[in-house]
Amino acid sequence: MGFWQSYCHLVWGTKYREPLIAGDREEIIRQSIALKARDFETLIHAIGFMPEHIHLVISIPPKIAPSDFVHDAKGLASRNVNRESAEDLGHFSWQKEFGLISFGERSLPDIVRYVENQKKHHYEGQLWPLFERLEPVPPR
Repeated sequence: MGFWQSYCHLVWGTKYREPLIAGDREEIIRQSIALKARDFETLIHAIGFMPEHIHLVISIPPKIAPSDFVHDAKGLASRNVNRESAEDLGHFSWQKEFGLISFGERSLPDIVRYVENQKKHHYEGQLWPLFERLEPVPPR
């Protein structure tokens, strides 16, 4: 493939927004997503975790549909969590929806910083609402 440059922010949540990402599950999810990123030749710039959702800043090659990457990353992560986690938090799964925002290279450092500091932003209530959105906008 020739030259390409793309940046996007992804966010998706656990099924019913249950707080199921805790303990060793965070690392299992991180490793699972990293494996899928390698398979899809996708570059991960940052991953941020909250108990009921995750954020990713990634560069996806144009030959890959973002929905394909998300589908496969979610599937591998949920399978691995259910098989490998020592945490007794119940069955792990993701909701179907996800949010995606594309952005320019100039915004990359700020968005990476936002994603890497998810817990702090949530604790302090300093969220970027558009970057927390998972569900589609209802028709007007």
